[in-house]
Amino acid sequence: MKTDFLLAITQLAAERNLPKEVVFAAVEAALVTAFKKDEVGARQDISVKIHPASGDVKVYATKIVVEEVNDPYKEILLAEARKIKKDIKVDETISFETTSFHSGRIAAQTAKQVVLQRLKEAEREFIFGEYADQEGDIVSGVVQRIEPRQVIIDLGKAEGILPPGEQVRGEHYRMGQRLKLYLLEVNKTNKGPRLVMSRSHPNLVRRLFELEVPEIYNGNVEIKAVAREPGYRSKVAVAANMEGLDPVGSCVGLRGVRIQNVVNELNGERIDVIQWDDDPKVYIANALSPAQVVSVDINEAENTAMVVVPDNQLSLAIGKEGQNARLAARITGWRIDIKSASAAESERLAVAAEKPEEAVPAKEKIAAKKEKPHVPAVHPELYERPLEQLGLSSRAFGLLLGVGITKIGQLLEKSDKDLLAMKGFGKKALEEVRERLEALDILPQPVKEEIEVPQVGVEEEAELIEEVEEAVEEVEAELVPYEAPPEEEKPAVKPKIRFAEDIFATAAVGPEVGKKGKKKKKKPSREERLEDAKARRGRKAPRVTVEDEYEEVVEE
Repeated sequence: MKTDFLLAITQLAAERNLPKEVVFAAVEAALVTAFKKDEVGARQDISVKIHPASGDVKVYATKIVVEEVNDPYKEILLAEARKIKKDIKVDETISFETTSFHSGRIAAQTAKQVVLQRLKEAEREFIFGEYADQEGDIVSGVVQRIEPRQVIIDLGKAEGILPPGEQVRGEHYRMGQRLKLYLLEVNKTNKGPRLVMSRSHPNLVRRLFELEVPEIYNGNVEIKAVAREPGYRSKVAVAANMEGLDPVGSCVGLRGVRIQNVVNELNGERIDVIQWDDDPKVYIANALSPAQVVSVDINEAENTAMVVVPDNQLSLAIGKEGQNARLAARITGWRIDIKSASAAESERLAVAAEKPEEAVPAKEKIAAKKEKPHVPAVHPELYERPLEQLGLSSRAFGLLLGVGITKIGQLLEKSDKDLLAMKGFGKKALEEVRERLEALDILPQPVKEEIEVPQVGVEEEAELIEEVEEAVEEVEAELVPYEAPPEEEKPAVKPKIRFAEDIFATAAVGPEVGKKGKKKKKKPSREERLEDAKARRGRKAPRVTVEDEYEEVVEE
């Protein structure tokens, strides 16, 4: 049956979240201090043991075995010692139970203070030991209070601090908000363990991916490097340790579920997952994703890389305020210079103009073309680039991987008919592939066959043309002056009166007449119709006025 003393110790251990052994040790040390308040106990070397099952308290005194006792509080005779332990010898120590101690009110109060102090120290040691093993890992906590210079995080058993340098710019913390933090440091101080947390450390992204992606946790996919600008953008380079496993697809997840969980935890921070490669050129090209790269030239001595991108991809490769290029340089460890294709071509032409001896003569180029008429439309380096650089949708990418197409060169070898013959590959997927290839500017161009012009008889034809030209020059041409053709005399056409009202009616004589008479419509005669037809054909008919008709009538 448990005593009240044992029940009190059990309850104390539960409240302090400490093991019972730690609480027992603290109480035993407190009882030793209380017994030493007695005059007898202060002179002796004593210890206290509490039985864990019954709760009985036993006090033990430790003395040295001697043949002649000088100090009875610290020494014991050999004969008395052999009553307790038969094989004891001189100068050895022996512990035996004693009950000659009495503790008063002051001793009890002292014991209480010692118990509290020991429990507090034990609690600090226990917390330090527990969180020291979690250093460099993710812990979950709740915002307890917000101070001007730091944020206090409640971790359950302990409190951690989030200093200003480890906070993410743009994040607003509120009381009671639950966060996942990176445990940066665990330090031991006089006030207890000091836990320093971080929300801006690059390893926070690494640990979040380990929580969300089982392949990373199992070791099938390895995170090679992480570059981060907290609150804005991160790049994660991954590689597969198992053949046939797509590391990028594993991190992204079905419809982006896995990476979306990480993005939500980081409050919308953009994350680019790229594939790591042993070849620095391919790795640098992948690091500049989502921009497409034409070529990469590296200088190992200066640790620099010159990257050429299409003109329409230059701003995408550099990123907002140089963010994409900066992160790519940080994750690869190379100093990257980015140029557009037109600028690189202009520089090449300028260098060729300054050093013409390096340029290949035109005759040699023509001879080389005749020797090698079938020149590939794409640079050979582009055929070694992985298929992931096209940025295809998950469905089209999966269909191509299903038939064993993992490189861009393998895709370029396939015609439209071959692609459409694949199971599940339709016109929509074909259009997407062609658009991506056109964006990379590596769409295969049809090879133009050189048509050989027959040279037989060309010299004879040229000589004949020269003879004809000389004969034409020798002929003297007579100049005939130009005479204008004589104008044909047009017969005078006698004007005819169309309407009698034009002569006799007062309404049509002139503008001085106030009232206008109504004219009756008369069907035109055949001659009038002929004249109208001639006028429509462009022949000018003589204009007949009212005055001419009036004079003609008077003469008659």
